[in-house]
Amino acid sequence: MFDARTASIERETWRTSCLSNDAAMPCLKTIAIVGGGPAGAFAAAELARAGRNVFLFDEKLAWEKPCGGGLTHKAILRWPFLGDAQVERKWIHHCELIAPSGRKAFFQLEHPVAIFSRKTLNGLLLERARQAGAVILNQRIVQAERSANGWTLSSASESYDAGFVVLATGARNSLRSYFSRPLGPENFMVAAGYYVPGVRSAIQIKFVQGLHGYLWIFPRAHHCSAGICGRMLGRSTAGMRKLLEDWLRQLGIGLSGAQFYAHLIPSLTSESLRCAPFCGDGWAMIGDTAGFVDAVTGEGIFYALRSAELLSQALLAESPQSYPTTVKHDFLPELGLASRIADRFYAGDWMGKNVTEQIVQLTARSEHFRHLMRDLVSGAQEYSDLRQRLYRSLPAIAGEALAASICDGGAQIAGNGQDRWVGAGNRT
Repeated sequence: MFDARTASIERETWRTSCLSNDAAMPCLKTIAIVGGGPAGAFAAAELARAGRNVFLFDEKLAWEKPCGGGLTHKAILRWPFLGDAQVERKWIHHCELIAPSGRKAFFQLEHPVAIFSRKTLNGLLLERARQAGAVILNQRIVQAERSANGWTLSSASESYDAGFVVLATGARNSLRSYFSRPLGPENFMVAAGYYVPGVRSAIQIKFVQGLHGYLWIFPRAHHCSAGICGRMLGRSTAGMRKLLEDWLRQLGIGLSGAQFYAHLIPSLTSESLRCAPFCGDGWAMIGDTAGFVDAVTGEGIFYALRSAELLSQALLAESPQSYPTTVKHDFLPELGLASRIADRFYAGDWMGKNVTEQIVQLTARSEHFRHLMRDLVSGAQEYSDLRQRLYRSLPAIAGEALAASICDGGAQIAGNGQDRWVGAGNRT
């Protein structure tokens, strides 16, 4: 497995390669990738395997990034090596949704979600890049400048030349200003949480009234990632942390020995997705750096890998200018739909109740709606045909919800008015 010690012996390879390159070599032959997360490591492997000189820079390399680490069935299906690799992961087969009122819906996933620690996932992808021939450098790039043959990248102690630069440095991106305009706070969510000791078997997602985001527990192999995410505007990290800690206490989860974390998640507005450049003369952005994250769910790993794949294909075809067009025809419409849906999802009303409250209620009461939510969680259901599926299923959903409501009414009478959830797929 890749680690920082592997990187320390490869710095000389950069110098040797650069000195041996003919000055007339096409600029796309030497590619610098800044950032060693899933997007950067995946691109490095694809390009190096095709014979390009690829140099990947990252100051941390394989490290435990604070996030859920979930890979949906859609990602596993597209890149089977992620499911086949002999590394530690946890396969999750169940999900529980919790409404603002505290009501719950529990359901089984048709296709399990694979949850990795990010240190394991990053290490797997970096090792794959190294085996493909990429040079991995444990360096933090702090400056980028135009040069006669492309770009000069500088760390605190050294400078490196490249014909093309790929930015894959994540949401906190100090290099963005060298290539494109900065993104405003309306384009980010704050995430905070803990690595909690203990083992659980189901993903738990809790919605809170007034929070443009959610709380979560993602089980990993030997611990859980518990966290909260929400829009930067209108809420403080301290306030969100308190919401999370209160919920964990309600669940009986102690924080003794738990490691706290906080970070940013891109959540681009529709306008930013349309207008913010992510590719230019001699450079391109992929993954979180480009803002390729689902604004409803916060899912970013699939889009990190897919954008890396599309950019690699464009570079190998000697046509980097085709990358934005390909993205706009591939997954950008889906992210645009997510951005437009997000405000209504978290802050809208539906049939007189909060949308998230209604979603949990329908998930509990209707098998058809439960299947829809199952497919959304696994990545099998796209936003592009979500409305059509809802319309087709509406009569069945309404009938199932009505029948469950009548049963619930009878159960409340029998239980002296206590509100109980007795629909199929629920856990009380």
